Amino acid sequence: MSAFALALLAGALVGVALGALGAGGSILTVPALIYLLGFDPASATTASLVIVIVTSVTALVAHARAGAVRWRAGLLFAAAGVLPAATAGALSARIPQSVLTSMFAVLAAVAAVRMLRRRAPRGRASVSAARAAGAGAGLGAVTGFLGVGGGFLAVPALVGVLAVPMGAAVGTSLLVIVANALVALGARAWTASGLDWALIMPFLATAVLGAWDGRRLAARVSPATLQRIFGAVLLTVAAGMGLTAVL
Repeated sequence: MSAFALALLAGALVGVALGALGAGGSILTVPALIYLLGFDPASATTASLVIVIVTSVTALVAHARAGAVRWRAGLLFAAAGVLPAATAGALSARIPQSVLTSMFAVLAAVAAVRMLRRRAPRGRASVSAARAAGAGAGLGAVTGFLGVGGGFLAVPALVGVLAVPMGAAVGTSLLVIVANALVALGARAWTASGLDWALIMPFLATAVLGAWDGRRLAARVSPATLQRIFGAVLLTVAAGMGLTAVL
């Protein structure tokens, strides 16, 4: 199969995951770019931020139209991650590629376990400003270093820390993802000139279309079923990346 066709297929999968779950899609982007399209880890994380931003905005619009976005809570959460995202984005270029691959494998494994456990986070009666700031900062750092949106972390954090209802947490997480990814991309914008846009653009095109389809899929398929499917895919990706880093 040609690289162009692989870019189209991978982009569609990423878009569906982001649109349906508000998570999982962006963490598939980096390994797809590395192992299917031949990007090195540093370029893949930068390209991933571009794809994550555009795709998440598309999915965010769909959720906003349904009234499923808590704008104030999302912006407050994102604000705590601005500085960590910028700092991590600037430092990521200095990290050896093998280390980036190992870090990403661990992150993918954590995301997979969270999805496969299928435990819905519980809301909190009170909100701690310190907990909110810490969670937002941690998510920003993850986005900056590894080029992922971190929706699998944002959704439970929004529910458990900021008391956002689960029905609005997916849409709100997309707002947080966009804000953090924009800052992280700005910190490493100088690396974008060497990217292979001939592969990124078709990947991005089908990811955007997939985000709309994912939003519709979420209304028809059980969230638990979707989580199991993407969790299994992520676990496989994590195992493969871990072996690559070791070998």
